[in-house]
Amino acid sequence: MRQIKTMMHAGIATFALTTALCSAPAFAQAAPEETAATDAAAGGDIVVTGSRIRRDPLDQASPVITVDQDALAKTGLTSVADVLQRLPSAAGGLNTKVNNSGNLGNPPDGGGVGAGSSEIDLRYLSAKRTLVLVDGMRFVPGTAGSGMPSTIDLNTIPTNMIARVEVLQSGASPLYGSDAIAGVVNIITVAEQEGLRASAQFGTYRQGDGHTQDYQVSYGIKGDATNLVVGASYVKQEAVRSSNRSISQFPNPGQTSCTQPIGGCSSAAVNGRFLGDFGNLTIGNPPNNHPTLADLRPFTAADRFNFAPFNYILTPSERYGAWLSYKQEVSSNVNLRVKMQYNRRNSENQAAFEPLFIGPDAGNGAGSLFDTLSIDATNPYNPFGYTLSAGKPGEAPQNYSFIARRLVEAGQRTFNQRVDTMVASATLDGSFQVGDHHWYWDVNTVIGFNDAKQSFTGNVNAARVAQAVGPLSQCTGACVPLNLFGGAGSITPDQLAFIGFTQRDRSSQQLYDYTANLSGELLDLPGGALAFAIGYEHRVQAASFDPDPIVAAGLSADIPAKPSRGRYNSDEIYGELRVPLLKEKPFFQLLEVDGAVRHASYTITGGSTTYTATGLWKPVSDVLFRGSYATGFRAPSLGELFGARSRFDLPANDPCTSADGGKFQTNPIVKANCIANGVPAGGTYEEPQGGQLPVLTQGNANLKPEKSRSLLFGAVYSPQWARSGGGSLSAEVNYYDIRVTNAISAVDPTLKLENCALRGDAASCAQIIRTRNGFINEIDGTLQNLDAINTHGLDFTLAYRAPRTSFGTFGLAVNATRLLKYTLAASNGFVIIQRAGTERGSPDQAFPKFKGNATLDWSIDGFSAAFTGRYVSAVTEITPEGVSQRMDSRFYGDIQLGFSPSFMDHRFKLTAGVNNVFNQDPPGCGSCSLNNFDPTTYDVPGQFGYLRLSYGF
Repeated sequence: MRQIKTMMHAGIATFALTTALCSAPAFAQAAPEETAATDAAAGGDIVVTGSRIRRDPLDQASPVITVDQDALAKTGLTSVADVLQRLPSAAGGLNTKVNNSGNLGNPPDGGGVGAGSSEIDLRYLSAKRTLVLVDGMRFVPGTAGSGMPSTIDLNTIPTNMIARVEVLQSGASPLYGSDAIAGVVNIITVAEQEGLRASAQFGTYRQGDGHTQDYQVSYGIKGDATNLVVGASYVKQEAVRSSNRSISQFPNPGQTSCTQPIGGCSSAAVNGRFLGDFGNLTIGNPPNNHPTLADLRPFTAADRFNFAPFNYILTPSERYGAWLSYKQEVSSNVNLRVKMQYNRRNSENQAAFEPLFIGPDAGNGAGSLFDTLSIDATNPYNPFGYTLSAGKPGEAPQNYSFIARRLVEAGQRTFNQRVDTMVASATLDGSFQVGDHHWYWDVNTVIGFNDAKQSFTGNVNAARVAQAVGPLSQCTGACVPLNLFGGAGSITPDQLAFIGFTQRDRSSQQLYDYTANLSGELLDLPGGALAFAIGYEHRVQAASFDPDPIVAAGLSADIPAKPSRGRYNSDEIYGELRVPLLKEKPFFQLLEVDGAVRHASYTITGGSTTYTATGLWKPVSDVLFRGSYATGFRAPSLGELFGARSRFDLPANDPCTSADGGKFQTNPIVKANCIANGVPAGGTYEEPQGGQLPVLTQGNANLKPEKSRSLLFGAVYSPQWARSGGGSLSAEVNYYDIRVTNAISAVDPTLKLENCALRGDAASCAQIIRTRNGFINEIDGTLQNLDAINTHGLDFTLAYRAPRTSFGTFGLAVNATRLLKYTLAASNGFVIIQRAGTERGSPDQAFPKFKGNATLDWSIDGFSAAFTGRYVSAVTEITPEGVSQRMDSRFYGDIQLGFSPSFMDHRFKLTAGVNNVFNQDPPGCGSCSLNNFDPTTYDVPGQFGYLRLSYGF
């Protein structure tokens, strides 16, 4: 299989280099009825997202938002994921504003960091519960060299390959299978094009950073029976650094010094922190190549390290993409379509210099060698004159807590990803006559590969460190004694060369998907033809993660990880039925009921059956009412099932600390429970608030599928008078109610800490492992079927296009969501959390009660203008200090001007735009994991301007 993969990989790469290629992204938000109606007029009823039965798109049974090339272009964004994350029904998701590699470790969801990827999360149910399809078929999950995600990296799909995106805002497991709990994003690709399309765009922030280049080209040949389109794209996004924005220059919003009581700066100081029976010390006058006890002085808050300005706010990335679509009419009623695409992503994340923690209270966890190291008395740089003992068997009793040293000499930690994605698909479809009715069939094959390699500079080898700080007699050969006590600049290049290494990790995903569908009409009813669809799917998914051998051996100073891999097969069948009861009767212009059922059998989790029922009623031709009930499921992902132990560094507070903000000294119940959990009775454990606590993440092969049920009620108003006048109007409102049970999660570590400290809960205390001095060494984060989620709200959409006048053409598109309720019943219902109107903090996610977008556009004689307003209502966060704090609402404004000269037949277009024209900064967030704002919800601080020249649109 590796040889086949390599041959296909090389073939597509060669093709991409030897072919002239195609198009630029154009974007517009259109009402789904308009886009689909145009297609229907060209070829009769079509298949729309949300149904396998061909139907009139004006009678769509499910709420679908359509984003086309025109709408894409109006944003000035270079990633379809960034555009989709702006939808009010979307919750953001992982994107290139997320820079968590090396800062927080692997998230506790079993999926890996996914650094540099971009995802879509509908309804705040996480990206893993939103199904992404390409032309109605599955796509290979993304990788990033750091785990086994189940989600799709939307940046692997070149934007000029996209004709439109249909977002189904309701559960659809009966039609599409696992993962479609929150909804479905169906990316429809370009199948036909005539001639050349090309575009070039450059954008930058007002501060002079974040430069973005976007080049797209495509070429199509359109014949009577043959359509060939080839395309290529190149996108380069440069960094925005946290040091260049005021909001992110310290660990907390508004902070100006590490000495402020709010804390947050790291004890892994550039000059070191040495904590033990001898006190809490650091070096006095660095660099010191011969440190003595007299050179040490007390460690203070001013010695702590401000890591904040060494991160990215916007991560740099570079994407190359090439694609091909070939469509052939084999006969009058049989068609063949073949698609191939390749994408390369080079991306980077960055963190501050490696924080080296050594000692029994270091908290590396997972059995790290660093937690058991002793600093021998013969180490020439040991200023104490005796061995700093970790207290291992055969050694002197423990006499020091930890040594924390920021390895500035090694340079910043840099994580570079190289991700190759290749997907090939083939579809054979046709139709035939059964009596007076048409039947349609199609068979499809999708094969996808995703390979990622990640290199990480700045790591050190624990075995080498152990040798370099151990007995001098054992530091032979290439070994160089290590100076941990001399402060910044005292670790020489020779010392660093001996202990340092470049970490190289790799992950991969494979998808093999085979589907067959048959649909048609059976007989005529009073309301129309009784229609059906049936189908079968066989899918194979496999994934693996192979960390660097040094990391796998437990010898890394950074995030621990073990190799993991998994594979599953699924066999699925479905059936859908459309029953039109009445048509063109008084008060019953249309009355219809639909239903679908699907049974899926997984080799790892068994079988699951889901179903849906939908009712449609048109009392008059201009008004449609609909309602539906659906069940859904999500099979555990390979990462959730087979992910090996790793670590997530949770920004959280320990209630057992005697430091300011802790409850040990003020609450006798907490004191007694904490002592029982291993905290010293004398109150000597002082873990400063605002730090990070080690959560050991791990998959669970015994996980069961998640279950869901969805309710939807809606109304659509699309008047004939608006269409007959040359314009269009569509207004829609939908109420949704989704409940997820058996939701896969780890018990909230903060909840465990509170349950243990406040209630003495034995189960919680057993999962918190402390050192002799009370420091937390690890908190168990094994995944389980623990949670239940219930969310409901209202969606509003309005699309208006005025008839053409002498003053030009005007259009208005409005899309808004009101979140009425979002309740998380965590840990088998042990705690109930109301999320609506709040900010969760790490992992970052805001749950605003209202989000809305509106675009007003105008065009006349080659001139065009558009203004987009984006509103996010205020949310409330609980800061690390336990204080409720309001994060104010934000209104972003984007403007765009375009000129397409008539003397060039409107083939060329020059576009200029500014996003965030009002220069709104995101609200400060004390509970967020990095950069003091939520990157899933708010823009990068600063105005972003861009210019684009396009041809052929």
